[in-house]
Amino acid sequence: MEIRTTLCLSPKPKPPVDSLGFGKYFTDHMFTLEYNTLVGWHDASIVPYGPLSLDPASMVLHYGQGVFEGLKCYKAADGRILLFRPEKNFERLNLSHERVCIPKIDVNFCVEALTRLIQIDKDWIPGDPDASLYIRPFTFAAESALGVHPSSSYKFMIILSPVGSYYPEGINPVRIYVEDEYVRAVRGGLGFTKAIANYASSLKGQEKAKEKGYTQVLWLDGVERKYIEEVGTMNVFFVIGSKTSGPDELVTPEINGSILRGITRESVIELARSWGVIVKERRISIQELYDVHKQGLLKEAFGSGTAAVISPIKEFNWDGRSITLGGDIGPMARRLYDTLTGIQYGRLPDTFGWVKEVGGL
Repeated sequence: MEIRTTLCLSPKPKPPVDSLGFGKYFTDHMFTLEYNTLVGWHDASIVPYGPLSLDPASMVLHYGQGVFEGLKCYKAADGRILLFRPEKNFERLNLSHERVCIPKIDVNFCVEALTRLIQIDKDWIPGDPDASLYIRPFTFAAESALGVHPSSSYKFMIILSPVGSYYPEGINPVRIYVEDEYVRAVRGGLGFTKAIANYASSLKGQEKAKEKGYTQVLWLDGVERKYIEEVGTMNVFFVIGSKTSGPDELVTPEINGSILRGITRESVIELARSWGVIVKERRISIQELYDVHKQGLLKEAFGSGTAAVISPIKEFNWDGRSITLGGDIGPMARRLYDTLTGIQYGRLPDTFGWVKEVGGL
């Protein structure tokens, strides 16, 4: 499919790196693709970034039929522009599409369109080693109609945003509130997708955590309210020591249909296993976490995700009980962070074939 390009005639000034934050600024261009039931996906365009015109009856506004993805682009010290496992994000986008009845999109074409967009806006990629270009693909129902049924038309878009650290703490450990009143997802629902409704349901818990002075929420399962699932923006990992002087284990909740199949999570597991670390994907209850902490066996806890990469955790507040770890990043989290970011920024060799280089125009 041909991608038509209309260049921006009035480029915006680039923000200073130290003011980036996360998701505050957007580049000069965006990618758009249309769908209708008569011709399928069509009309691929790169156009100047700007507002959308939506009919008040657009179905996404009434029934929430929309999904999104998140990945990053990095600038290496030698000037190369690198993407990290982009195909995985568009494969996962299709999983989300399928769950909310949006037609699938061609993964290779998505990567091609993204590459073209980055090539045009490459000057927006921060050169700072702690900054990157965040990429937000998203799809939404565009038909103007009322009535609960899948839309007959959709819009797929990609926008770009130069970003710094996701959390104000950066790589420093964060404090997490364990939510046991509200639930985010159950098996058979939307928890394994990046559907917009999935994130709307998490806002109440996040607001509650913020009021109590915590950075994020750790969600428990939606049925028994006792098994750990994920942090609001990250999958979660624990380094647990052995009761019999055996090797430590890296434990993470199993993929069960209600948590996101994180691409950084998958990369962490592959990396750790390549180092000989014992990785267990299994159910783990908040009570078990509390118990192993009391026994002195909980050595580290950290989250993994595109936005934060690796985020060490220094405290969980569970029903007034505190699970407190050290105030510094642990050795496992540090090694994973250094290795992942080293591969992403081209500082370390990519022995896994994860990195895709974006060539120039």
